[in-house]
Amino acid sequence: MAGFDEAAETPNGDPSKQSSWDSNSYPITLKFIDVCYRVKMENSNEFRRTSLRKMFKGGPTSSSDVENQTARINQERTILNGITGMVSPGQILAVLGPSGSGKSTLLNALAGRLHHGHGLTGSIFANNKKLTKSTRKRIGFVTQDDVLYPHLTVRETLIFCSLLRLPVSLSKNEKISMAESVIQELGLVKCENTIIGNSFIRGISGGERKRVSIAHEMLINPSLLILDEPTSGLDSTAAFRLVATLGSLAEKGKTIVTSVHQPSSRVYQAFDSVVVLSEGRCIYFGKGNEAMNYFESVGFCPSFPMNPADFLLDLANGVSHVDGIRDREKPNVRQNLVSSYNAVLAPKVKAACLDSTSMASKETLIVGKNTKKSFVTSFSTWFDQFIILLQRNMKERKHETFNSLRVFQVIAASLLAGFMWWHSDYRDIQDRLGLLFFISIFWGVFPSFNAVFAFPQERAIFVKERASGMYTLSSYFMARITGDLPMEMILPTLFLAIAYWMTGLKPELSSFLLTLMVLIGYVLVSQGLGLALGALIMDAKQASTVVTVTMLAFVLTGGFYVHKVPAFMSWFKYVSTTFYSYRLLINVQYGDGKQISSFLGCSINNGRERASCKFVNQDIVGQMQPAMCVGILLIMFVGYRLLAYIALWRIRA
Repeated sequence: MAGFDEAAETPNGDPSKQSSWDSNSYPITLKFIDVCYRVKMENSNEFRRTSLRKMFKGGPTSSSDVENQTARINQERTILNGITGMVSPGQILAVLGPSGSGKSTLLNALAGRLHHGHGLTGSIFANNKKLTKSTRKRIGFVTQDDVLYPHLTVRETLIFCSLLRLPVSLSKNEKISMAESVIQELGLVKCENTIIGNSFIRGISGGERKRVSIAHEMLINPSLLILDEPTSGLDSTAAFRLVATLGSLAEKGKTIVTSVHQPSSRVYQAFDSVVVLSEGRCIYFGKGNEAMNYFESVGFCPSFPMNPADFLLDLANGVSHVDGIRDREKPNVRQNLVSSYNAVLAPKVKAACLDSTSMASKETLIVGKNTKKSFVTSFSTWFDQFIILLQRNMKERKHETFNSLRVFQVIAASLLAGFMWWHSDYRDIQDRLGLLFFISIFWGVFPSFNAVFAFPQERAIFVKERASGMYTLSSYFMARITGDLPMEMILPTLFLAIAYWMTGLKPELSSFLLTLMVLIGYVLVSQGLGLALGALIMDAKQASTVVTVTMLAFVLTGGFYVHKVPAFMSWFKYVSTTFYSYRLLINVQYGDGKQISSFLGCSINNGRERASCKFVNQDIVGQMQPAMCVGILLIMFVGYRLLAYIALWRIRA
């Protein structure tokens, strides 16, 4: 199988036509010395609970109690404590340790995602130089969770990623060729036309999904690839195949750093170097095949033959094997292991990292010459990003917008309305207004409730891609709302095409088209409300609750149920989207109301027509001008989307 570095040189694999992007690939030797990370544990609620307990028990809350409690609450927690090590091109460094030992934090620090001054201390070098912005762009970071669009195929996912992430110096065909090379490199050819899927949608397997996540990062031809527990959730065979793939990448000059929770013996043997963490401290750094000899030399040996990785994890958890067949967890095992490491291995590891004669110093000079000239991140222009994101958004969203359940909801609602108001009488004002208000309710709640999930569901993908510099916030946002516009128009049109003629509304084409325009405008405003609330709250469950309550308030103040609203609540109808759409729908059917009022003889106010006349006078005659309603809805259309953009900008910052 052709390697990425070879196949990506040109579409035809001709080295003589190597692109400028590939020619700047260089090896990275990564060193990390005395890396520490501390976070402040602030919890004011804990202090309140302690004070309340003392009050209920009758005990005083003295000033000394307050000082002691505050000191305990504001204390720092050490996540990493003096971690030192190095890894060279062509090697795989595995970070082992139990959950909570600091593996993910160390990987984030090595990738440059944690910053000095925010709890991080120590030194991290790439080729004997501190991490720079250009160096970080040569680092691929694969998170533990696979953050991918479920409805896109493997090929579509990687092509869109390459079009967005690779520089404009490459043509579109070159970018597609690089995506195809990565598909071959990672063994994804068999599933390239299969959708990614998720827990609800059947797609590719877990191992293939992890390979796609790795392929995302391989597109930039990284010199350093960092992976956070890539084998999590995979069986032993799939995990070994994945690590074997990483080994093939390392053979091509990549530097690989990965955390692994519980590797099999086959997987463990693929690691060149190993770091073992226990509660944020290092208990071993060195070659993987020398770990057992080291621990035996300091008095720790398994009581029976076992997987070296299992033995190392037992030690990291404080479980000793020295007492015979029955293992025990002892509180002093970790301290002994840390002390042994600090006395035996730590000085050698630090001396190796501080060796100034490393080949990496020579490589740094080469990097310094080439990086400034040709590895300037010249990504796609705003318009290119917008077009690519628009295409991706429409491919992904069409499955959600036009899924069978949603289409069934709309058709069922239209048929229900059509049969309930079958050929309703023009003179039956109460029923007609009830129909128009039902339309306002349905097309207020339906789009807003669906839109509220948009940004919370995409947050993980958005944050990941923005961190990679794939696009600007404005291009993403404009592509999102622009792509939604045509799709949001189809279902309201389908609804009205069925319900309008079945219910016998004003039988004129112009009236139908005006009603459709009002309905589509109302749908877009309601969708904007959902987008804004979703972006502000960024929690799907909470946002859906808030949008439900908001739409309930809009419906109650919409003007059909209650006319004599209390003074302190009367203002609410002027922020209600339902209020303005209901007025516009009435205006299309009855105009200013004078004709229907005269037709019903409402001035006579006889007993038979009293109820109808009341509806005419309260809902139709003398209402707000249509132009003002349209203007306010336009302001809401822009305002809600602007609010959503500001909320997303806050998350980006």
